[in-house]
Amino acid sequence: MATPPRTRTTRRVLWVLAAVLLAVTNNINWGGEHWRTVLQADAKGYHAYLPALVVHHDLHFGFLELADSLSSTPALRYEYRTAPTGDTINKYWFGTALLQAPFYLATHGLLKATGHPAPGHGKPYVMAVCLAAIAYALIGLWAVGRLLAEWSVDDPWRGLSLAALLLGTHLFYYTIVAPGMSHVYSFALVSLLLLAGRRYAADGRAQWLPLMGALTGLLVLVRPVNGLAVLALPIVTGGRTVFLQRVRGLRHQAPALVAAVAVGALLAGLQPVIHWISTGHWWVDSYPGEHFHWSDPHMVDILLSYRKGLFVYTPLCALALLGLPPMWRRSHFSALGWMAFMMLLTYVLSSWWNWWYGGSFSARPFVEYLPLFALPLGLALHAARRAQRTALLTAMALLVLLCQLQTYQARYYQIHYEDMDRTRYWDVFLRLDRLP
Repeated sequence: MATPPRTRTTRRVLWVLAAVLLAVTNNINWGGEHWRTVLQADAKGYHAYLPALVVHHDLHFGFLELADSLSSTPALRYEYRTAPTGDTINKYWFGTALLQAPFYLATHGLLKATGHPAPGHGKPYVMAVCLAAIAYALIGLWAVGRLLAEWSVDDPWRGLSLAALLLGTHLFYYTIVAPGMSHVYSFALVSLLLLAGRRYAADGRAQWLPLMGALTGLLVLVRPVNGLAVLALPIVTGGRTVFLQRVRGLRHQAPALVAAVAVGALLAGLQPVIHWISTGHWWVDSYPGEHFHWSDPHMVDILLSYRKGLFVYTPLCALALLGLPPMWRRSHFSALGWMAFMMLLTYVLSSWWNWWYGGSFSARPFVEYLPLFALPLGLALHAARRAQRTALLTAMALLVLLCQLQTYQARYYQIHYEDMDRTRYWDVFLRLDRLP
C-alpha cells in the first residue's frame, strides 16, 4: 500500500486562501452599493436562469428590467436575451446557474424561513454568487493539490503552487472581481476531471468512469467548448503504457462506460430541454452571427498581445513552462501531450470571432485550464536545486505581486477591459501613484 502523502502545509494554505478570499470579497463586493456591480454582462445571463425557474417561472426572461432595478444599476444594463427562432431565450447556457443553484436556493430558503422578502434578486442573492465562486475556487484548488500529490510533488511545494495559482493568475480576478462569470466554475470542474482521470489511470477502477462522464457533461453545460478538457486526460495518466492499458481495458468495463456516456449526455442535454420548453426546438443557435473562424486563428495575439495576451497579463503561466523539462523526465508522453493539448486549445480559443473575449482581464478562457499550468509549476519547484528554487520562488513572489497590482488596476479601468495596446500598457505599468 502506498504511503499517504503529507498534506499539512497544503491544508493550511487552503484555509488561509479561504480566509483571504472571504475577507477580500467582503471588502470590495458587499459594502455600500458595491454589490450592485458584481453581476455584469455575461454574468447576468448565466445567473438569470435561477430567478427564471425558482421565482418567475419564465424562461422567456421578461423580468430583465425588474432584475436590473433590484440587483444592478442602469449603467450596467445588459441584454442577454436573443430570439433566433422568434421566441425569446437566454443567450447563455445553463451550467453556471446549475452550479450556483445550491447557494441561490439556500439563500432563497433562508430569507423565506426568517420572514424576509425573497424576490429572487438583490444583495443576498449577489452575496450567494460571491460565496459560490469562492467555494468552487477552493474545490478546484483542492483537486489540483491532490493531483500534484499524485505526481509526488512534496507538500510544501504543492501549497506554494496553489497559493501562486490563485493569487498570481486571473483565477483571482474571476473568483473575486467577476464571480458570476463561468470561468471559476469551469476551473473547478476541469480540476476534478483531471484528478478523476489520474485516479482511474492509477487503479483502473470502473467507478471513476461515471464520475468523469458527469464532470464532462457539466463542463459542456457550462460552456460547450469546455468539452475539449477530455483531450487533456492523457496528460495526467503518467505515461503511454498506462494510457493504452486503460483504453484497452474499457472493453471490459462496458457497463461503467455506458453509464459515463449516459450521465454526461443527460447533464449536457439539459440545455436542449430548456430550448425545447422555450421554443419547441431541441437545438437553437443562441449565438447567431458569433462563431469560430477556423481559418483565421489569433494564436500569437491570445498569448502575447498587449490587448489580452495570457503571458502578458498572467506571466506566471509563462514561468510554469520551466516545469516542462522535469515533466519530460518523468514522462515523455505527458510532456508531449501537454504541449499538443495547449497548441490545440490555443488554436480553438483564438479562432473565436472575438478572440479577446470582450470585456475581461487577461485571456479569460484559459482560467479553466490553469490546473494544467499548475502541474509543471509544481514539478519545477519539486525538481529544482536550492539556488534554482530560490530564484524560482523569488520570481513567483514578484509575479504574484504584479498580478495583484494589475488586478487592482483592472478594477479601476487603468488596465482597460477591452482597449489595451502597447502604449497604454507601458503608460500604466507599475504606476502605483495612479491608484485610487
